[in-house]
Amino acid sequence: MLLHARAARLGTIGGMPQTFKLTLEYDGSKFSGWQQQINARTVQGELLSAARELLHSEVDIQGAGRTDSGVHALGQAAHLKLRTPTRLTVEHLLRELNDRLPSSIAVVELQPAPARFHARHDALTRSYFYQISTRKAALAKRYVWWIKEPLDLDLMQQAAALLAGRHDFAAFRAPDPSKPGESTIVVVDSAEVGRDGHMIVFRIEASHFLWKMVRRLAGTLVRIGKSELSVEQFRELLSGRSLAGLDVAAWTAPPSGLFLEGIKY
Repeated sequence: MLLHARAARLGTIGGMPQTFKLTLEYDGSKFSGWQQQINARTVQGELLSAARELLHSEVDIQGAGRTDSGVHALGQAAHLKLRTPTRLTVEHLLRELNDRLPSSIAVVELQPAPARFHARHDALTRSYFYQISTRKAALAKRYVWWIKEPLDLDLMQQAAALLAGRHDFAAFRAPDPSKPGESTIVVVDSAEVGRDGHMIVFRIEASHFLWKMVRRLAGTLVRIGKSELSVEQFRELLSGRSLAGLDVAAWTAPPSGLFLEGIKY
């Protein structure tokens, strides 16, 4: 999507852009997720508060991915739609928003967008990665899941290779009250497990994700790495079947190791 080219004719009022695409990074440790909630501190809530204070007007801010409590982001995308025209330049708007946001949230890029641009609806794919530390990490405790037992990387890689394609992720979905009757079919573009020193990283990209799907996949891959679940059993779970005696929900990985890596348009 050529955001700059189309913004000049679609996202302006009086010659100034009034719809913007934001790219954000945040440490989710102290937030109750992305989505604004009553009596809870959220990333969307902080952004709305900062924008309203700056612009003295109501605004619309929507994100491309609804990260859960404690989940981080390196490349979250959002749109900012102004309801009252502003003469602030893009550079001024970016600087002033960041000055009003807590240190754990940063708008790393802000650019004019078409008036019809919607961060969630226009997204083609979302990518996440999950970090598993094989040793105690004093400085990265909030950003990893420390697994003390040995993990068989080869088995985890074999299982991750099965994820690409169209599968039924019913076994890995937490019921979402906001989406009754949601399909559990997801098309995964790519998935892999790799090692970088003491860190094992699981990466996955797909058109969309079900609630807690990535964390449950990460937890299941750890079970496979511990030889507590076979690659063939994992293959069966990807067909939408539940296996007797196996509770995938109980294997949900903690949010600390999960990052929303980026959004493609």
